[in-house]
Amino acid sequence: MARPDKAAAVAELTESFRSSNAAVLTEYRGLTVAQLKTLRRSLGENAQYAVVKNTLTKIAANEAGINTLDDLFNGPTAVAFITGDPVESAKGLRDFAKDNPNLVIKGGVLDGKALSADEIKKLADLESREVLLSKLAGAFKGKQTQAAQLFQALPSKLVRTVDALRAKQAEQGGAE
Repeated sequence: MARPDKAAAVAELTESFRSSNAAVLTEYRGLTVAQLKTLRRSLGENAQYAVVKNTLTKIAANEAGINTLDDLFNGPTAVAFITGDPVESAKGLRDFAKDNPNLVIKGGVLDGKALSADEIKKLADLESREVLLSKLAGAFKGKQTQAAQLFQALPSKLVRTVDALRAKQAEQGGAE
């Protein structure tokens, strides 16, 4: 029978997996407590970084319906549970790993889909959600402006054409 403290730990981890948009598994071997504290700050407000026991975390992930991470639970493991923008946290992990090569990104999961370490690094290269949305809004605004100018140009071109025809007819009528 499972000990109550382990059952509680599994339940807490299961809830963390279920309530997160993404989870990134890392190996932290060789990092000091101070470095881990710095890493937690670099992940942003919407991420929780927890050092975990592999067996309990594997059970919790499976209970949460995530069974694609089973191969990653070896060695000292820590999980970044991301509830906000995954790009921001992925950037924090990538930047911290550049400065501290002891942090190894193993892989993760985003909205139920498995991600490799390389895919997480590609995710970190994306711009944040807010920047992408503002660019999209700017593109829509630009297209609307172009459409408005086009619709405004058509009637004025028609008026100029009709005036030119009238002037030509007036010349031809006066020349006869």
